[in-house]
Amino acid sequence: MSVEEIMTRSKLLHMNAGNGECSYASSSTLQREVIQQAKPVLEDAIKKVFNNIGEFPKCFNMADLGCSSGPNTLYTVLNIIKIVQMLCHDKRCKMTEFQAYLNDLPDNDFNTIFKTIPSFYKNLKQADDGANCFVSGVPGSFYERLFPSKSLHLVHSSYSLHWLSKAPENIENNNNIYITRTSPPPVFEGYMKQFEKDFSRFLQLRSEEIVTGGLMLLTFIGRSIPDPYGNDTAHLDLLSKSLIDLIHEGLIEQAELDSFDYPFYAPYKDEVETIVQTEGSFYLDTIKLFQVNWEERDNDDDVCFDAYSSGKHVARTMRAVLEQMLVGHFQLGDSVVDSLFERYAYHLACHLLVQKGKFFNIAISLRKK
Repeated sequence: MSVEEIMTRSKLLHMNAGNGECSYASSSTLQREVIQQAKPVLEDAIKKVFNNIGEFPKCFNMADLGCSSGPNTLYTVLNIIKIVQMLCHDKRCKMTEFQAYLNDLPDNDFNTIFKTIPSFYKNLKQADDGANCFVSGVPGSFYERLFPSKSLHLVHSSYSLHWLSKAPENIENNNNIYITRTSPPPVFEGYMKQFEKDFSRFLQLRSEEIVTGGLMLLTFIGRSIPDPYGNDTAHLDLLSKSLIDLIHEGLIEQAELDSFDYPFYAPYKDEVETIVQTEGSFYLDTIKLFQVNWEERDNDDDVCFDAYSSGKHVARTMRAVLEQMLVGHFQLGDSVVDSLFERYAYHLACHLLVQKGKFFNIAISLRKK
């Protein structure tokens, strides 16, 4: 990508800042649940590295790519430190120091993260095996080089790699923001090829930055079946329906919707495995497939719940992620943004009255060859 493309993407693809009701910091409990579900894969990967090398380096360098802002960022760092502490305790070896690099696009709300660092350090000092951890922010796209060669021992990324560097080019006559059953065949092919290009580049870049034997834990939204037209992206169909509502009310133009292609791709697991094998820099050690409900607080599929309340909750979660992108493309004012997500909450609630909405997730651990 050119510098101009990176800057444009940065301004459109970042989470809502601050700590307000619609901020990412206040509306990212779904992402916390995904991190929790993937934690066993992370633990297993770190144990394997420890067993292979026998001891940790004096300073363990880790990076969280696509860290966003809010409580999940340093929660991930703390999880990694606790896993290493446990292993050092079991092996009766000296505790390593940690360097944590927090990466996201330049317009990310790093200030909210930095304001929580003092309490993070306080929690570390209060732990039985208090560890030294030095935290730094690294603004930039993870589709470009970010770190010196062979400087990282661990790379973590959760709910970031389904975001493409850009929407596929030359998509015509789609009449939707993503892939649907009415999409012409070149639409799916374009999205798949863009993901293949982006993910391959991501792997190649990280292979230069990670030490031999170092690891990555990557978690992203995928799809549960090879068919790209399944129900795994129903939340995007409902978003498209909500935007069409605004067209009917004269709040946005049809041409604006026609020119909007969602820069996202949910891969099937076989596609991920093939790209890893073809790129060739990493061993794929573990792959875990799991689902979480759109309404992550509702973990019982057999219990009735308030669909309207859940629709509002899911819409708020999605707003924290999507608002800046939608405002940037459609040039929406505050009242129109509110109207959009009110309609989105309604459509989500109608869907949830009929069936549970689920995000299908892929978590993989990779080891540098």
